[in-house]
This record gives sequence, structure tokens and C-alpha cells, in this order.
Amino acid sequence: MGLNMQIGSAPDSWGVWFPSDPKQTPWDRFLNEVAQAGYSWIEVGPPGYLPNDPKVLLPELHRRGLKVTTGFVMHHFEDPADWPVIEKEVNSVGTQMNALGGKFLLLIDDTYTNLFTGEPIRPDRLNADEWKRMIDAVHRAAKLALDRFGLKTVFHPHAQTHVEYEDQIEAFLDDTDPQYVNLCLDTGHHAYCGGDPVSFMRKHHARIPYLHLKSVDGDLQKKVQKEGIPFAKAVAMDVFCELSKGAVDFAAFRDVLQNIQYQGWGIVEQDMYPAPFDKPLPINSRIRAYLKEIGMG
Repeated sequence: MGLNMQIGSAPDSWGVWFPSDPKQTPWDRFLNEVAQAGYSWIEVGPPGYLPNDPKVLLPELHRRGLKVTTGFVMHHFEDPADWPVIEKEVNSVGTQMNALGGKFLLLIDDTYTNLFTGEPIRPDRLNADEWKRMIDAVHRAAKLALDRFGLKTVFHPHAQTHVEYEDQIEAFLDDTDPQYVNLCLDTGHHAYCGGDPVSFMRKHHARIPYLHLKSVDGDLQKKVQKEGIPFAKAVAMDVFCELSKGAVDFAAFRDVLQNIQYQGWGIVEQDMYPAPFDKPLPINSRIRAYLKEIGMG
């Protein structure tokens, strides 16, 4: 029995982390290849990677049969100094989503380390006051997105941020209002940080309308953890791998999705920065075929 879920991919799966970088696949090639690989939904990725003008982007999407789910805002939500730029970007992404037909806003806490060097930028855990400020800012952004743009907000727990481990994610769920804020569960980040995405999805599925489908190389992850390898270097070493080859049990994950009759989105997002231009298409085509094979979309 197949699942009634919407399957997509994201610029991240084509090695895109920044609005502009010569190491990254050109945006039109990304659109060509994501459609060729068999996906019908995409995220827009870093603001400015895809053309900002809907009059330019919409025809490009339509002729490839692509639809948009979300754009993201990633900042230090616990830092009041970041609020003006968060508000500006929520308005920008909201306007873009309304023009493109996207229904979600994805929020990510910014990292507490330099992803490339591993150097600490901020404390790795928030104190009670900082945590409350983060929760309040996330609610504020989510209310803005809902009231002004009609968008549903999903928050993405992410490695090297203040919401990465299961205890932090559960505290986040306890402290947020599901009317405004729910979760994007990234199966790869969850496993990278030592969690079990299968049992977590089973327990918290009522708050998870949106998934990032990703896996992790178990042996490499242990090496990364033991040696303290910076996140970006771990990504370049292919710590995130094809769904069929990694530590996340996607057959068991599918069974949970079937049991709960999941009807949300599943966005394939295999971090691979930097990626040679010819690398992503075969990988993403194989992942799409694997998902069909196991009855996930």
C-alpha cells in the first residue's frame, strides 16, 4: 500500500548552501535535473538562489511541472538583535510563497559553531531566559507568517543549533503552540545527533506535517562524533548518504507513516556541499526510485 504523501527535493540535494557560489549548480540546471529525477515539489533554498521575481520563476517552474512548498529563514532567534532581519526575511519569504503558491514557512535556529572550522561562535546550550526569547521570537515569526500570508510554520531541528537533540526538540514542542508552530523532522539531522527518527515520528507525528528525508552513514557519523569533525567537513566527506544505504531504517519509517496515515510532505534533502555538477542527478534519481519501490510516494 502506497502513501498519499507529496515527494519533493531541494537545492541542498544539488549541493546548494548559498545564494551564489561558483561551486554550486546553476539554478536552471537544478530545475532541469530535479524534474528529470522525478520530483514534482521543491523548496526554493537560500534566498536569492532561484530568481526572486515570480514573473521569471513561475514560468520556469510551470514548464517543468514543478510546485513550491516553502522557503526558509535561519537566524539566532534567541538574540533580540536579529529580530529586525528575521521580520524582514519572513515578509520576503511570505510574499514569495504567496506568489509561487507555497504553503509553508520553514524556520531554523542559526548554528552555534562555524560550520567549516568547528570554532564555537555561541554557547551550545541556551539558558532559561535565552530559551524563552527563542520561543517567543519563533512564535512572533509564525504569527506574522500566518496572519499576513496564511503560511503554516514548521521549525527544523538542525545539527549544531540550540534545537538539535531529542530532549531539546521535545522541550521545544512542549513550549510552542501547535496553532502556530509545528515541526519539520529531518530524519538525517535527527540521526546525526544521535536520535531515532522512527520512534520520534511515532511519538510526535501529530506535530509533524513536513519531513526532510535524509540518511546518515553510521560509521562516518561515529568517526565525526569521536573526532569532533566540523559539520561542513563531515558533509563534504558524505556523512549524509542515499536513503537506501544509511543508518535510518526507512522501511520501518514507512511503516510508521502508513500506520498514522501520514498525508504531509516528504522533501529529499541530502546535504552535499560542495558537489561536482554531475554528482547530484544520478543520486537523486536513485533516491526517487527507492522511495517508489518501498511505497513512499
